[in-house]
Amino acid sequence: MKKFLSIMMILCAMQVPAQDLLNYPLDTINGEEVYVYEVERSVGLYRIGVNFNVTQSEIIRLNPQLRERGLHYGETLYLPTGRPVVEGAAPVAVQPSTPTSEKEPIARPDRTEPVKVETVVEARETLEIVRDTTIETIVDTVLTDTIDTIRPRQVVELALMLPFESQQTKRSNNADKMMEFYQGALLALHDLQNDSILYRLRVYDTERSERRVNALCEGGELDSVRGVIGLVYPIQIERMAIWSTVHEVPILLPFSDNTDLSERPYLLQFNSTDRQEADSLCQWIKARGEDLHCVAVDVTETEMADVIRALRKQMDEHKIDFTALPLHDLMTDSAAYALDSTKENLIILHQERYQNARILMPHLIKLQEAGFRIRIVSQYSWRKELIRLPQVYTSLFSAENNRTAYDAQWATYFSPEHVSETPRYDLLGYDLMGALIAWINGDKEFHGLLTDIRWQQTENGGWQNGELKIEN
Repeated sequence: MKKFLSIMMILCAMQVPAQDLLNYPLDTINGEEVYVYEVERSVGLYRIGVNFNVTQSEIIRLNPQLRERGLHYGETLYLPTGRPVVEGAAPVAVQPSTPTSEKEPIARPDRTEPVKVETVVEARETLEIVRDTTIETIVDTVLTDTIDTIRPRQVVELALMLPFESQQTKRSNNADKMMEFYQGALLALHDLQNDSILYRLRVYDTERSERRVNALCEGGELDSVRGVIGLVYPIQIERMAIWSTVHEVPILLPFSDNTDLSERPYLLQFNSTDRQEADSLCQWIKARGEDLHCVAVDVTETEMADVIRALRKQMDEHKIDFTALPLHDLMTDSAAYALDSTKENLIILHQERYQNARILMPHLIKLQEAGFRIRIVSQYSWRKELIRLPQVYTSLFSAENNRTAYDAQWATYFSPEHVSETPRYDLLGYDLMGALIAWINGDKEFHGLLTDIRWQQTENGGWQNGELKIEN
């Protein structure tokens, strides 16, 4: 109860003072007095509702277009004032709206103490997470619009555990990605509610230490949870793996790879391992037959050492020959001897960051211009780069489709603007929340908006996502 009272106090602090609301023009619609408000940049439906002290349902009632296309910067909304219109009174003239750039921004709370993230999403409860001063997420509408008229027979509790860094004075970009993942997971719950099951979500800021996770495991707060999604740091995964085995509760790990899954039958690792990716690439190489010549560029980048070892081991197992090319020879345009002029040359760069590989591209393009057929092995994250060479990479992510309804919901509850990421963390949160619930319901395969998942059990241990493919 104290938790919910503190949330309500925060919401009260966020409302615009009454004298500030008087600055907005008024109009009358169907006998109801309304404010005329022009949507400001980076303001979502939630913020508008809180500042004008109205529910999202009331906003949508007066602005039904929001259901179809969501909220757009610069558009005009009508917001109820809650005051009756006196019959016979002269209508209030609506003044021309001030350009957005000249308006005073909607007031934000003056709060220095961060809010501890630990709350439960269910009907008519509001979530608060801190970003600098405030981060707003979804109010009751997102989880109750589709279930107001039904009475769920079963409640399934889930937990989301991520490092939101709510106690930090300055939050990192990584924390913003965690927030986007969380928002996507909430939208998934919105879509998955039905007339027989109500999904409730407990949200925890795991911070960066084992201490926080230990307290949750030992305090009994998670005893009623049927599934967990999240966790980033290995020390936290180790502790939660013990808990999951004792309680027989699945934990879906969204970001970790190469986790030790032995004797941990309830860990679900979404990311592929280095060996899985290497094996997938080797199968693609073998399918190309004799027309492909592999060239592995020798680099000394320590962070890729495990990847290099895994790939070369798999190439040996698949009996795939390759030519080793010293980095020095490539950088001095002396690499022609390592290439085959009669075949397509697959250049394996072993570079995780495109920034590290960019300096190599002009030298590879010179070889291409000299008549060699060249294709490079790249990372999924390079997808947004304009590279003048054909590429191939292993990917967990399928083509994005059926996103119209999702994007409309995102714009309604959050903002029409997305942070550009490959992959988008909100879509990942949406899909993996759906995959966790599918697992709980006995489904070992899942088809999402961004990802397809096919769980495969490791020997005497947990599960890995086996849905890898090669993209050209």
